[in-house]
Amino acid sequence: MTSAPTISVETTIAAPLARVWSAYTTPEDIVAWNAASEDWHTTRAVVDLRDGGAFLSRMEAKDGSMGFDFAGTYSKIIPQQRIDYAFGDRTAQVTFDQRPEGVKVHVAFVAEQSNPIEMQRGGWQAILDNFKRYVEAKSS
Repeated sequence: MTSAPTISVETTIAAPLARVWSAYTTPEDIVAWNAASEDWHTTRAVVDLRDGGAFLSRMEAKDGSMGFDFAGTYSKIIPQQRIDYAFGDRTAQVTFDQRPEGVKVHVAFVAEQSNPIEMQRGGWQAILDNFKRYVEAKSS
C-alpha cells in the first residue's frame, strides 16, 4: 500500500499574529469563516486547544441536503506558532509565521483517497482564503 501524499495550502494575512491565532482557534470565529463555498457553512465548533484535546466543526450544506462532522484530536499545540492534529487516520499541521507583510498561515495535510488531489487542495485553499478575508475584514 502506498502512503497518501501531503497537500499544502497557504496564505498571508495582513493582521497581527495574536488576532490571526485567535480567529483560527475560537469557536465563534470558526463558524464565521470555515466554509469552502457560499452554499456551505459551519453551524457549530468545539475547540479544546491543548495536546490531546478534541475539536469538532459541524459542516452543512445551507440547503440542509447534507452535512458532516470534521473532528479530531490535537497532538501538538505551540501557541501562536503551530497546531498539529489527527482526524480519522489522517494528520495535519498548521503553522503561523509572523512576517513583515503579515502572518503566513501554512496548512499541510495528508490527502484522502476518494477525491482527486486538486479537488482537495482547492477546497482547503478556499477555506483558508475565507479565513484570510474574515480576519482582514475584522482587523480593519
